[in-house]
Amino acid sequence: MPRTIEDQTTGELGGHGSVLARQRRDHAEMDRLMERYRTLADGEERERVLKQTVQLVFSHAFAEETVLWPAVRRSVGDGEALTTRVEEEHQEINDLVADIERLSPGDPEREEKVQRVFALIRQDIRDEEDLVLPRLQEAMDPEQLRRLGTAWEAVRKSAPTHPHPVVPRRPPGNAVLGVPLGIYDRARDVLGLDVPAAALKRIFTGLTGVLLSGAVLAIVRRRR
Repeated sequence: MPRTIEDQTTGELGGHGSVLARQRRDHAEMDRLMERYRTLADGEERERVLKQTVQLVFSHAFAEETVLWPAVRRSVGDGEALTTRVEEEHQEINDLVADIERLSPGDPEREEKVQRVFALIRQDIRDEEDLVLPRLQEAMDPEQLRRLGTAWEAVRKSAPTHPHPVVPRRPPGNAVLGVPLGIYDRARDVLGLDVPAAALKRIFTGLTGVLLSGAVLAIVRRRR
């Protein structure tokens, strides 16, 4: 049975830049933030920690779904089943956080959903570190894991940081549709921007149309 990446050294994972080491660092930070949230009383600091947790979880999951899980499906015999399981967990987290963002702090229903999300995140971490990532480790050499880590990090830095029901779980749809939403989310996170839903839909539709047109044009040019 493959060995969990939780207990391996950074060297065994392929080095600091390996996608396995990068994943584990993010998971450890998620755990730290969730524990920090648990110890705080209601208030601004607790809400800030929850926001940080959400931002990290969604950018991390988007990079997994765009870069990492396609590599698992290509390289691992039962990669389809393994990635389907974690994608279902991601979708459940997405739906719960969307509900949380619509509810007010102090609402008992909101806190119950937060705890459910945290439980799902912890389950997702275990599924990835104990089941999925060890199988990828068996299939790839350290240099391949480092190259994958570089691509994963590049996507994570520009990924959406909040739930969006319109974003599919798999490429190419998530890669194309995630770009305008990533821009919007990060502007909102940094500047406190609050764009009404109707305006966001217009922005999203316009930017997506431009991106899709560019992708079609590139394909046509390559075929000439």
